[in-house]
Amino acid sequence: MSCEGGMKIFKFKQFNMSSIIKVKNLTKKYKNFTAVNNISFEVESGEVFAFLGPNGAGKTTTIKMLTTLTHPTKGGIFIDGYDTQIQSHEVRQCFGIVFQDPSLDDELTAYENMYFHAVLYNVPAKQRKKRIQELLEFVELADRQKNLVKTFSGGMKRRLEIARGFLHQPKIIFLDEPTLGLDPQTRNHIWEYIRKLNKEKGITIFFTTHYMAEAEKVADKIAIIDHGEIISQGDLGSLKDKTGTDNLEDAFLKLTGKKIREESATPMDTLRRRGRLWGRR
Repeated sequence: MSCEGGMKIFKFKQFNMSSIIKVKNLTKKYKNFTAVNNISFEVESGEVFAFLGPNGAGKTTTIKMLTTLTHPTKGGIFIDGYDTQIQSHEVRQCFGIVFQDPSLDDELTAYENMYFHAVLYNVPAKQRKKRIQELLEFVELADRQKNLVKTFSGGMKRRLEIARGFLHQPKIIFLDEPTLGLDPQTRNHIWEYIRKLNKEKGITIFFTTHYMAEAEKVADKIAIIDHGEIISQGDLGSLKDKTGTDNLEDAFLKLTGKKIREESATPMDTLRRRGRLWGRR
């Protein structure tokens, strides 16, 4: 670690050169509560990386630090070579984000939501219409682009948010519980779109989830987080080998001593589910 201008600069010589996300000794405290406790991990370019854990484990706090929405208490984060604490503007150009809670403007059309985002992210004027059309077609919403978002189902809104997140052609997309409250069929459709973008464009995917089957099916690498600490991380095979188990649920149980239960959902999670289930795809 070295200092320049009084700022702490972390060196990551132990990480692979291909890593697009590098996190070292990351901690976030709120007064006497430690939400994230001294975690380190790396994500390689083009990977699909899952942050798996129960509600309150520190997943959302971590993603907020990665996306410069909140500052860490200590530790270092590099995104595509940029230090998030001193190069936040450059970092924000590298990623797109789909928040856990809906962030679309219901009083605008699908196209207007996309166009507004394109302007905010300085997508060149000559390319805006083409990119918007391509992405709306990709998520099968081109025929609804002139409709107000408030008329959309929960699954349609999620697809639009994903399309919007890719609009400025980021290298990384962060997804915070992207399928929370959606029915299994819609979840599968959402992941089909995301996986296709990952494979065709080489975009790195970082997502949080408490759905065991989702992490097992979709992710190249998984980090299991509980009580703000990373319990274990690696690909599915290594996690199973490490715990001597045959599937991810058993590995999680052995590592943490408990299962991820739907009953652990917060009241806000319940409201989110009820709000989205009205419009299944």
